[in-house]
Amino acid sequence: MTAAKLVLEPVFEAQFTEASYGFRPKRSAIDACEAVRVAANQRREWVFEADIRDCFGTIDHDALMAQVARRVVDRPILKLIRGWLRMGVLEGGVTSPTGAGTPQGSPISPLMANIALHVLDEAWQGEGRRLGVLVRYCDDFVVLSPSGQRAEQARELAAEVLEQLGMRLHPEKSGIACLARGGQGFDFLGFHHRKVESWKWRGRFYLRRWPSARALRVLRDKVRAATVRSKTERPVSAVVADLNPVLRGWAAYFRNGNSGRKFNVIDGYVHERLAIFASRKHGLRGRNWTTRYTYGWITRIGVYRLTGNVHWVTAHASR
Repeated sequence: MTAAKLVLEPVFEAQFTEASYGFRPKRSAIDACEAVRVAANQRREWVFEADIRDCFGTIDHDALMAQVARRVVDRPILKLIRGWLRMGVLEGGVTSPTGAGTPQGSPISPLMANIALHVLDEAWQGEGRRLGVLVRYCDDFVVLSPSGQRAEQARELAAEVLEQLGMRLHPEKSGIACLARGGQGFDFLGFHHRKVESWKWRGRFYLRRWPSARALRVLRDKVRAATVRSKTERPVSAVVADLNPVLRGWAAYFRNGNSGRKFNVIDGYVHERLAIFASRKHGLRGRNWTTRYTYGWITRIGVYRLTGNVHWVTAHASR
């Protein structure tokens, strides 16, 4: 599958549009977030945020193969891909056939999803162009429109196109938000996006992004799991060695935004959890993080600090 992906990817890259960012060479989630920021700052303040229900498990095989056959004419390759799609799911030692979806966990599945959803990108090259700007990261996408009416039309067009592929929008997780004057925000690719008033030009609002509530909750759960009471037999240095890669990776992604305050919150939480851990380990009561396990202590044991690692980006849409 990896060999087939290496051969097929350049073939389909030639037709993919600028709206697609997921699992493509030299394009990332941060690039997609930047495209959202630029579009929102150009007064496209109505956002249709979409969630496809079980995208990888519902792609219609015939619709997908029709898209593959548009660029690939080699019959053995087409037969091989169709065989992968039909190979079924192994559960409890029994293989059950599937009539839809791509191979679970395979290296070629993201490419297949991009090929199928290219139909959506093409719709925004034509009829959808007047409805707003499409930003898609594989099966996660948003449309930024200049009015609520066009955002609603974008929802209808997206549902119509996805239905041709055997997919459905999740009714509870898809919706329309208005960004005007910071009234609403939305989550996309782990970030919470919301307009904030400029400190320099009062009355002007620009899109900012910072880690979403879910992203913060997931990180806190990892920190808590590493510092629970049942692990107090471990050395503090070992716990720090486990936490640092997690914190460093999290910071490397979320530093590309306006995450300074959230980074401070996480640093404080990590400090508190390690102080509680050390206090329990040594039979002390309370947190002791203002007397014994202070900032100097947290620095000496080598905890990775998120504060100061934010990569600030300009607020202006033209840059």
